[in-house]
Amino acid sequence: MALKSTNPTATESWKKLQAHFETIKTTHLKELFESNPKRAEELTVEWEDFYVDFSKNRITKETLNSLIELANEVDLKDAISKYFEGDIINATEGRAVLHTALRAKQDAEVFVEGVNVMPGIYEVKQKIKDFTDTVVSGSHKGHTGKSITDIVNIGIGGSDLGPAMVVDSLQYYKNHLNTHFVSNVDGDHYKEVIKHLNPETTLFVIVSKTFTTQETLSNANSIRAWFLETLPEEAIAKHFVAVSTNIESVKAFGINEDNIFPMKDWVGGRFSLWSAVGLSISLAIGYDNFESLLSGAHKMDEHFKTADFEENIPVISALLTVWYNNFFNAESEAIIPYTQYLNQFATYLQQGIMESNGKYVDRAGDNVNYQTGTIIWGEPGTNSQHAFFQLIHQGTKLIPADFIGFIKSLHGNKEHHDKLMSNYFAQTEALMNGKTEAEVSAELEKTTLSEEEKQKLLPFKIFEGNKPTTSLLIQKLTPESLGKLIAMYEHKIFVQGIIWNIYSYDQFGVELGKQLAKTILNELTSNDILGSHDASTQELVNFYKKNC
Repeated sequence: MALKSTNPTATESWKKLQAHFETIKTTHLKELFESNPKRAEELTVEWEDFYVDFSKNRITKETLNSLIELANEVDLKDAISKYFEGDIINATEGRAVLHTALRAKQDAEVFVEGVNVMPGIYEVKQKIKDFTDTVVSGSHKGHTGKSITDIVNIGIGGSDLGPAMVVDSLQYYKNHLNTHFVSNVDGDHYKEVIKHLNPETTLFVIVSKTFTTQETLSNANSIRAWFLETLPEEAIAKHFVAVSTNIESVKAFGINEDNIFPMKDWVGGRFSLWSAVGLSISLAIGYDNFESLLSGAHKMDEHFKTADFEENIPVISALLTVWYNNFFNAESEAIIPYTQYLNQFATYLQQGIMESNGKYVDRAGDNVNYQTGTIIWGEPGTNSQHAFFQLIHQGTKLIPADFIGFIKSLHGNKEHHDKLMSNYFAQTEALMNGKTEAEVSAELEKTTLSEEEKQKLLPFKIFEGNKPTTSLLIQKLTPESLGKLIAMYEHKIFVQGIIWNIYSYDQFGVELGKQLAKTILNELTSNDILGSHDASTQELVNFYKKNC
């Protein structure tokens, strides 16, 4: 077994943390700042263009030290080494987990079953670069001799969410190509995407490791049929490419073998944007920017691998999640980026975090007796302030939140950016401090309300505060800084999985529904009853068939 199996609740550090929690659980953040004037300085990490302030979290130095003891007791350092060195840490599927190798330097050596994978990685990268350059330059022509104007990525899950998020986040850097994404098997989705496209100038990128994924193949075949309404079958070779390991099925689809971009089984889908799955990213923003994205991720890899835990951004972030999830019983975390460019970032992280760590069986195969994965949600500020911040401020749930902000705007409109960032700073301050009864009373005294009206209104305007936030300030949204940010959360996922003693890199939980759907699909398209359903499901199926 590559990774050790240690029940975290049986460790001495966990017991120490439990005792410590009892002494600190009601302490207000304002008290912590009052008792330590250097708190903000001591609980801040500066690294490259990242400035991460952990001080508005409900912790002390003792808390952090005890959490680091927990990380040491479960041998996190050993796990990190195995993660980067190609050990079979995805034990249930017998695979290494090496998305980090995809952004490593060319002279690195990373071995899987005795074979250095780096030459193969750089061979694929060169192929991505060459193909990108021909499409962007216009030298790659469609079947009728016209240059490509539109790219359509056809995939689902990690084959869609990662590339779609990055392309959207980096649209400031996009070239003249228009990039679209088709993922949902809902036929209305692909119809909406293709209805304004010209098949003569559109390139389709089918992303499916096995080339068997129902949603992706359904969309690909439907789009292929639409394409062939106006162009001959031999045109497919000029307009369709694939990212897959199933060479024969891809060729049978009509795709030229030279236009198949391979991927390896040691790259999990939700971590695959760094691989050939990122082809649509490279096409949208150019290969140099794609390479900068990879470079940023590699820099975060090195930070995670080498920095002491006390200064290690992903490690501290993960330990805070454990603290809130397992001691405060906080079930969710909010991700609030103060830039519209990152409007898909929380959605992307939902898959990365919840599909990875939503497990109730530990590495020994036993049911856990503690909480594991957290619910991830969020939207950009300031929009989110006018939506769900009420719940965070005055609701009954404790919701730790990450605030992500950028010091410089991309278009340089400082007036707007100052207004945006004033909200970023104000919200974390308000969540921490709240508003006391005395402060509300003083405000009400300045109004013309009667004393009775003031007293009635008083409790509704009080804010408890003591709501934890982490503030991440980055100099500017660039391909490199985005790469760092994504990799930071990837490593946070890994650390959480190690602490919780679960396997983060399988996803058997997505399979059961897919299996049942195959049976039900056959029932929907025939009069046969092929499965034994519960009464509710059977009635729903019957009602659908009767009315569709």
